[in-house]
Amino acid sequence: MSKLVNFTIDGVSVEAKRGETILQVARANDIYIPTMCYISKTTPCASCRMCVVEAEGVDGFVLSCNTPPTEGINITTNNAQLEVERTNIMKLYDVNHPLECGVCDKSGECDLQNKTLEFDISQQNFSTREQHRPIENWGLINYDPALCIMCEKCTHVCNEVIGDDAIDVYFGGYSSVIVPKNADKLDCTFCGECIAVCPVGALVSSEFQYKANAWELSKVPSTCAHCSAGCSLEYETRNTSIDNATDSIHRVKNNFEFTSLCGAGRFGFDFDNQAKSDSAAFAKARTALSAAKAIRFSSIITNEEAHTLQLLKEKLGIKLFNEDARLYSSFMKAYSSVSGKLHHSGSLDAIKQADGIIIIGSRVATDNPGVRYALTTASKHKGAKIVYAHPIEDVLMKNTMTQFMKYEAGSEEGVMALLANELLKDADLSEQERAFFADLDLGYLEAESNVGDDELKLMTKNFARSTKRVLIIGSDVFAHTSAANIAKLAAMIEKYTDFSLVVIPSQVNTLGVSLIAELDIDEDISDVVGYNAKGSFVISSLEAADLAIPALNQQEGTVVSIDNQVLPLNVAVSFEGFTLNDLAKHVGVVKENTIDYTKELNTAAGFQALEFDNLENYLDKYGKDIRGYILDEVTCEMNGNLESITPLPEFNGTVIYHSNPVLQFNAYTNITKQLERDTTLRGSAQFAAAAKISDGESIEISFGSSTIKRVFKLDPELKGTVALNPTFDINVAASEYRFLKSNIVRSV
Repeated sequence: MSKLVNFTIDGVSVEAKRGETILQVARANDIYIPTMCYISKTTPCASCRMCVVEAEGVDGFVLSCNTPPTEGINITTNNAQLEVERTNIMKLYDVNHPLECGVCDKSGECDLQNKTLEFDISQQNFSTREQHRPIENWGLINYDPALCIMCEKCTHVCNEVIGDDAIDVYFGGYSSVIVPKNADKLDCTFCGECIAVCPVGALVSSEFQYKANAWELSKVPSTCAHCSAGCSLEYETRNTSIDNATDSIHRVKNNFEFTSLCGAGRFGFDFDNQAKSDSAAFAKARTALSAAKAIRFSSIITNEEAHTLQLLKEKLGIKLFNEDARLYSSFMKAYSSVSGKLHHSGSLDAIKQADGIIIIGSRVATDNPGVRYALTTASKHKGAKIVYAHPIEDVLMKNTMTQFMKYEAGSEEGVMALLANELLKDADLSEQERAFFADLDLGYLEAESNVGDDELKLMTKNFARSTKRVLIIGSDVFAHTSAANIAKLAAMIEKYTDFSLVVIPSQVNTLGVSLIAELDIDEDISDVVGYNAKGSFVISSLEAADLAIPALNQQEGTVVSIDNQVLPLNVAVSFEGFTLNDLAKHVGVVKENTIDYTKELNTAAGFQALEFDNLENYLDKYGKDIRGYILDEVTCEMNGNLESITPLPEFNGTVIYHSNPVLQFNAYTNITKQLERDTTLRGSAQFAAAAKISDGESIEISFGSSTIKRVFKLDPELKGTVALNPTFDINVAASEYRFLKSNIVRSV
């Protein structure tokens, strides 16, 4: 049977894949059908009826958004009858709609405005009694029900893409409104996606409201700088002085038709460095660099900056410290020794299309919202069976996961061995590989990890009909003492099954830095220059730096995302000061501009010799990502062998897990104005009892060589004796495993 359906739209011969709707085929063939409630990334809302068409042989109108074509049918998208139908729909939409276009945030980019003009609605034939509809303030979001046209886009995207399922429609005829779901006030992760998809000004940013009109803002396409998902966004800027000498970011938007943003990307944009040029500080930086034994730097930098640091290492004969990227690099080298490839095979899109998914080693909802949204999309649209393995259950994943596999902290190597043993039982393994699994003490691994054979069998049952499967590995394991063996086991699963593999880098450019810089094991030595990191002399885009440099929203350059995609950043806010490139010139590493290094990035690691100005940065009208490029695949020698499983560690007593709250990632989100900063240690009643502390008490936490002060907050959604400790406001060594034994005392 053919997988294609042949039919005509307005006399044009077209074809549809099985499952495609008339509207999807029309758009793919550049045939215009008006819509008001349709979004490509969700199921059809089917509430506006603007997309009606005529189908030959069918009485009445057909909704093109949710109707698949049949073989040979003739579709008409526009005639006198359809024009009258759509015009009347627009008149109903305009009934008593407040004439606030002069101050409405949506004016100039409002679907209702555009369609009212398109259908020439110059007078109103309908009327109804006006309702009292007070404006709701939901924190970062304001909702004006008087402007709402009940398209239901917001509820669909909240449920089907984000996974919060936090808003709902209260049906009451003309009095229908959007309300918080099963709550008195909005309880969500405040991604702001409902603002993005709202076609009118009903849902708006409370901070942006009444600040500027759409036509007053300049759009700067770029990439989000907060996590490794590499989300596409636009900074919207405006001059803030009479002489147009300075500008600022007023808001962030995304191409909501195909992409999504988390709240940090949407609301946490004001992390630019406003420091001025300081020649004295620059002179001191030159002196510090000339005397340096090493440069310690973070992964929140561009590829071009990482390349410059590598050149400085070679020129000055110094060391480079970055434990985050070094551990990621070590993990991927172990993976490559078994897979024969430098880069993992999966992507966010592969997750969205998957029907069977395992995720291990990440509190993913807050570690990487982009992965969370991909998981939600797979669950809602593909019916994906999702096995979520972690020591701590995550309430934000309850609407998405199929099976929660709770394992003991530190037992990831044992869990990976159990997963591989189950998934590879019918694989064509080598004699040496088969011997490894034959030697596993399954009873010991199951007992010590708390993952039983029944759970593994349930996973296999859940995946019985899966054909597109993905294994996702999180950053919990990078600093694990058995990280190399965990990587090899992941590579085995990818190599011998139909699972693709996604490894989640912990910072925005962990992956890029790991491919460019030759990194040394961090040492506690003197004369270390810190670059966006601690050191005896600090060069940073954060406050209290000895020399100020631009933040990532003030630079041209590139980063590498979780998809192995090299993505461009553009300047949204100008910076009046020095850059790393200025400093490098004084020691003989000379390029006119930082982006002159873009074409010189490490081709042996998959980078392409392309000029920065030749990198595209947009999504086409069908949602195809035309940004930068995908790293070339690089083959590696397969010389790695699985090692015997080491005894699984025990984490008894009060254990803390380094995990940030929603909307916070690092020191840059910490300094933004709109994002909430929850610095409490959150734990369960069991944890409070074990630590002998109470809700609201000030405490001191000692782990490793660090001691910090927190306020303890009782969290009824958490279980066990593990508490969540945020890191966005403190320095935590990337070399530390995220679960740590701790000593907790009341603060005096």
